[in-house]
Amino acid sequence: MYNALYGGEVKRKILIVDDEDINRELLGNMLIDDYDIAYAENGKEAIDCIKNSDEKISLILLDLMMPVMDGFEFIKAYNEDQDLSSIPVIVMTSDTESEAEIIKAGAVDFIKKPYNMPEVIIARCERVIELYEKQQIIESTQIDELTGLYSKEYFYEYIRQMRTSGFVEDVTMDAISLDIEHFHLINEIYGHEEGDFVLKKIADIIRNQIQDRIGIACRAEADTFYIYTDSISDYQAFLDNIMKEIDDIAFSSGNIRLRMGINESIDDGETPQSIFEHARLACNLIRGDYVNQIGFYDSNLHDEQIYNEKLITDIDQAIRDKDFVVHFQPKYSIQHGEPMLTSAEALVRWNHPTLGMISPGKFIPLFESNGLIQKLDEYVWETAAYQVSRWKDKYGITIPVSVNVSRIDIYNPDLEDTLVGIVERYGLKTSELYLEITESAYSDDAELLVKVVNSLRDKGFEIEMDDFGTGYSSLNMLTAIPIDALKMDMSFVRNMLKDDTSLKLVELIIDISRFLDVPVIAEGVEEQEQLDTLKELGCDIIQGYYFSKPVSAKEFEEFIKA
Repeated sequence: MYNALYGGEVKRKILIVDDEDINRELLGNMLIDDYDIAYAENGKEAIDCIKNSDEKISLILLDLMMPVMDGFEFIKAYNEDQDLSSIPVIVMTSDTESEAEIIKAGAVDFIKKPYNMPEVIIARCERVIELYEKQQIIESTQIDELTGLYSKEYFYEYIRQMRTSGFVEDVTMDAISLDIEHFHLINEIYGHEEGDFVLKKIADIIRNQIQDRIGIACRAEADTFYIYTDSISDYQAFLDNIMKEIDDIAFSSGNIRLRMGINESIDDGETPQSIFEHARLACNLIRGDYVNQIGFYDSNLHDEQIYNEKLITDIDQAIRDKDFVVHFQPKYSIQHGEPMLTSAEALVRWNHPTLGMISPGKFIPLFESNGLIQKLDEYVWETAAYQVSRWKDKYGITIPVSVNVSRIDIYNPDLEDTLVGIVERYGLKTSELYLEITESAYSDDAELLVKVVNSLRDKGFEIEMDDFGTGYSSLNMLTAIPIDALKMDMSFVRNMLKDDTSLKLVELIIDISRFLDVPVIAEGVEEQEQLDTLKELGCDIIQGYYFSKPVSAKEFEEFIKA
């Protein structure tokens, strides 16, 4: 007989519980062709049989009147035990007055004694087993196995049913996305067992917090929970209550921190998926924010989301149409007489056909967050290499160009081959394309960055540390990674004539570069006094609006001619 739940031609197992030998034998003979049969003489034996059985029992046929433990007592124990109550029970009785009572108690059907209609008994057993198996399949998709909350798909369906039934017609409902900050670290440091324990306890707390409200909850993803609830007047108090319950639990992993995104007063015209995507967006925007734990979705966020989605959608077309425009900002050596052009930095802008000129501050962080930055970086590397080659052919000199290697690029196993392939394609030496790497890449994965940088330098690429001094790991990075230049963050240059601390930091960075025997580059130089001070302190190279803003390749040729 086909088992719908487990698949395959297998015999399900039926447990017959009756103290009369003749009754057990009669039922067993009727069913044995289609089922495996087990027997028990009373309720206690039945429980022992179920607990000790290696095989799943698909149905219990239960007599009511038995010694030791009768059918009524068995049903009571059955209702209190999760293992027992997952098995359907058909009661066998000649007491018609007890039928309604036993059905209310938990039995799914009854068979009248005497057993004079075998085909009816077989049909009832088959029907009950099939219905329960189908129900188990449905329930397995409704409930998240770990937490006992709804699965995301059933959660969405439940919301649709609540709306169409009019259950929340006159109620203002909100959507909440709740995330555990740095949950992956709990799994990595304390193990998945501790992580599962945290998830289960937080699910219990969420259930407790909404039990007296019009609300349901689900586990949407690994450490993300969704809550659909009538509007809460004070969300900070709501989150504080959850955090208080969390603090009362002894987690091995220590303090647990949550962040919450809220989509208030949601429109019933929006799909459940849409309203919770918005709540999730609000939640993600405060990721890593240790001041704010609650983010609210609004029309501005919606507009920003639409804008960002358009940028993401349009990147491939923009690369094909060369809508990304690479500009070049000159870098000048200032220590030997008159300032002399030594190199340039490639900086990208986006001339979008419908949105106009887009600042890199808009699209670069977006592309870094979703990995698309690799496509853009490769486009810039290609454009810069082409331009260096063209200038080399036209003027007979090399003007090296610095290009950015983002922290996402560091994880690309083909990074080295890609860069080498580009310079070879344009007949360049690897030393003619400088690579800028920020120290944030070091804080992400120091060991990998050291390995990648050493390999690139072995190929002849020169490495510049960009934005030096702005992060936590600058000095640690210098001890681990051999570099060819330090780029001082422009914030120090802007403030060095305004306060002594910034000036001292500029002096310190220049001293560090001297110790490492590498040149130091100052960005953001705009005034003569800044240039004079940097020259006096020993800065080697400067770039900034004092000489030029970033300009097109054609405009840059004027600096080469000069």
